[in-house]
Amino acid sequence: GKFKIKRAQATLLVMFLGFVGTVVFFAAFGSLLVDQLVQLISSTPKSMDEAVNWANQSFGLHLNSAEIQQKLNVSPQQVAGWASNLAGGVLGLVSSVVGVIFSGFTMLLFAFYFAAEGPRARDTVASWLPSGKQEVFNTVWDLAVQKTGGFVVSRLLLALLSSFCTGIFFLLLGVPYWLPMALWVGLVSQFIPTIGTYLAIALPVLVVVFNDPWMAVWIIVFATAYQQIENYYFAPKISSKTMDIHPAVAFASVIVGAALFGPLGALIGIPLAAMILAIADTYGKRYELVTTHTSTDGQPTSADSETQPT
Repeated sequence: GKFKIKRAQATLLVMFLGFVGTVVFFAAFGSLLVDQLVQLISSTPKSMDEAVNWANQSFGLHLNSAEIQQKLNVSPQQVAGWASNLAGGVLGLVSSVVGVIFSGFTMLLFAFYFAAEGPRARDTVASWLPSGKQEVFNTVWDLAVQKTGGFVVSRLLLALLSSFCTGIFFLLLGVPYWLPMALWVGLVSQFIPTIGTYLAIALPVLVVVFNDPWMAVWIIVFATAYQQIENYYFAPKISSKTMDIHPAVAFASVIVGAALFGPLGALIGIPLAAMILAIADTYGKRYELVTTHTSTDGQPTSADSETQPT
């Protein structure tokens, strides 16, 4: 028969593979990532000087780059401090990651038991409800797990795919700091709705546009082409089992989540919106839409209005 694995073992296997993948990535690219991040941060004052000089020459302005950097708290002294914090290399980065993992150990443990013992926990809570309410509770629980889990998994897969393709293109094109730029594009474009794609591509364009405008043009062309491929090929296949959310609803859920719970709320806002819409779609009642037309004399008429006798 087919090979079967227990839920707890499957959950532990997935978490272990995720941990191994993270370790392998940092082992292969950790040093390069840290070096490029240090260079990117260190180049911030120079990039701002180039942008200010371009604006002054193009529009006849008299902006002072030093004052702008001071107001934005990105002076050379501040940037040097940031760069020195990363200059410890992979060891310092790994130490920080380990600290974060230990700090979030309780959350990871809860996530493991919630995933591994989800059905048992659902049945335990349902046993406290009347028999007439148990079916509704079980359906809502299953929808919540399916929609939130499906959304997060699909976004992570699309982010990895976007980072991989973008990283290869940036490397071949010779984009400076190509690795952190590719990771930025992949994560921001997938986890910030509606405007995420524009924010993601804006950073690499700004980094190269003042030194090589044609490179910026090629980045925009690639981003536009990849977005079409993702929308019509990658996303439908990966997200086929998840719920589509209107961009306005997705954007509003992020804003509300961030306002209520900060960065964590922004991250979980869309899955929660997907869960609520799934529940409403399952138990809500839809009515036939009444269409309003305009008559030849300019008066609105209802499509389902009764015919007047002549």
